[in-house]
Amino acid sequence: MAYFGESLTGIASEWYMDQEITHWPVWDDLARDFVCQFQYNVDIAPDRNSLSNLKKKTAKSFREYAVKWREQAARVKPPMDEAEMVTVFLQAQEADYFQNMMSAMGERFAEAIKIREMVDNGLKMGRILSHGAFKATSQAIPNGSEGLINRNMREKGAMIASSSRGSAGHSTNHMCRQEPHNIITIIMMLHTAWQCLTMQ
Repeated sequence: MAYFGESLTGIASEWYMDQEITHWPVWDDLARDFVCQFQYNVDIAPDRNSLSNLKKKTAKSFREYAVKWREQAARVKPPMDEAEMVTVFLQAQEADYFQNMMSAMGERFAEAIKIREMVDNGLKMGRILSHGAFKATSQAIPNGSEGLINRNMREKGAMIASSSRGSAGHSTNHMCRQEPHNIITIIMMLHTAWQCLTMQ
């Protein structure tokens, strides 16, 4: 019982030092009080769901986060094998990392950390397009396309109006018949370009 107190550290040691040891005539009394005090560590032990939601805090480095995550993963019951651990770890990553770390599936946890650091460097150096930047580009392209279509429609409309004032009715009617075809062509070209961009 005396050596047990010396083996404790942190909060457990502080708790032990504040107790009146005469209240523990036998080992079972000490064990009962100790378990009652720290039972919450078992009750709130991490599970697979909580691990998939354990995100990296901005103030911490990735290595610190990975070590903390791995420590929590070791407490999960029933234990996870290496493959499941990597899968849950990937689920905990932000969108930028998740989509670029799929090659870590089936690898050891240490390899997943290396891949994550490579992705981090790629994002910082601009070699990998971030999810936020891609979303902003995706929103900008349709808006720009809509503006281009409207501008082309206005220009074509001006040409038709000009032709109707200076040309015969037959010529004007011919241009009006061609107009829907031109607008549809522009829309189809823009749609094709947009599909190509989203596939890259």
